[in-house]
Amino acid sequence: MTQFLPPNLLALFAPRDPIPYLPPLEKLPHEKHHNQPYCGIAPYIREFEDPRDAPPPTRAETREERMERKRREKIERRQQEVETELKMWDPHNDPNAQGDAFKTLFVARVNYDTTESKLRREFEVYGPIKRIHMVYSKRSGKPRGYAFIEYEHERDMHSAYKHADGKKIDGRRVLVDVERGRTVKGWRPRRLGGGLGGTRRGGADVNIRHSGRDDTSRYDERDRDRDRERERRERSRERDKERERRRSRSRDRRRRSRSRDKEERRRSRERSKDKDRERKRRSSRSRERARRERERKEELRGGGGGGDMAEPSEAGDAPPDDGPPGELGPDGPDGPEEKGRDRDRERRRSHRSERERRRDRDRDRDREHKRGERGSERGRDEARGGGGGGQDNGLEGLGNDGRDMYMEPEAGDGYLAPENGYLMEAAPE
Repeated sequence: MTQFLPPNLLALFAPRDPIPYLPPLEKLPHEKHHNQPYCGIAPYIREFEDPRDAPPPTRAETREERMERKRREKIERRQQEVETELKMWDPHNDPNAQGDAFKTLFVARVNYDTTESKLRREFEVYGPIKRIHMVYSKRSGKPRGYAFIEYEHERDMHSAYKHADGKKIDGRRVLVDVERGRTVKGWRPRRLGGGLGGTRRGGADVNIRHSGRDDTSRYDERDRDRDRERERRERSRERDKERERRRSRSRDRRRRSRSRDKEERRRSRERSKDKDRERKRRSSRSRERARRERERKEELRGGGGGGDMAEPSEAGDAPPDDGPPGELGPDGPDGPEEKGRDRDRERRRSHRSERERRRDRDRDRDREHKRGERGSERGRDEARGGGGGGQDNGLEGLGNDGRDMYMEPEAGDGYLAPENGYLMEAAPE
């Protein structure tokens, strides 16, 4: 196949030239022989410097030590500044402190966006206000977050001092206190190491977050009550949700149970309708058999030559309207109509369960038995009412109708009992 390829393609499949062997120039490192054996550092100890001539080691400052040193320097520097300012601080000669100190209220932690008119509206509910002085920064001109409110009456200032502490204004709870610079001896402002605040004591675990004058403020209790109320509302909402879920589930169960009950009632109505239709069909078949039996009896009475057979027609006694359904038809037990009807009835009954067939048989047997008992009682009553002092055996007063009702004359010596259709022997005379 390769002989058909052009030379340029055959050159691609040509093998390369073998690699020529060249002897190594020198031995490999592991093949070299070491003439000098390994040794320790003992021969070189004399080359080291004498420890007595070496300078002492210098110890560097760690990061924690440097931070601690800077903190101490800052505290010392601040203490010097505080001592210098304390010598110059005199609140009674301050030009900004005007008005009566016992009628002035100090308001701190004020929102920076709160205006003087808003403060006036919030604090006028305790009494008429004479003057409001909001403190601003000298360098930037922005508010510092606190103000002084002077009331016209001292009782109004005391009322605001008791009730306005912790009041929320523009989303922030303010701190309310009296002006202690001119009323309390030895009191110093916070910038000079005094004050009553507790927000700069340390970390978040010791700092005070509520808006109160001391640690045991009533607003801690108010916050705890508010938290408990919030938790109670949340629990109540959860209970309401759970109750609503239970109600929805119970409604669904009731709806499903109602639908099942409705379906069961519908099925029971259908079953009752089917039973009524079957009962009507059986009663119609029994009436039809009774009618055919009456016709057959009339034919036998009209065509027979015996006196006993013609007595019912001469007397004009009408046969009973309905006879027992177990009597034979005009064609006998082996007639074609009766055989077809029995075949249809057996086919329909074969589709039912064994229990239903047994129940139907018991019901038919009880019905036939009751009809026979009613017929016998009717015959006895007629015999008692129409008999002329003769022996009351239940058959003399009935005439041929009673005899035809209770026994069927046959060509032989016996008769057919209407209860079960068996051939019974005649009583001896």
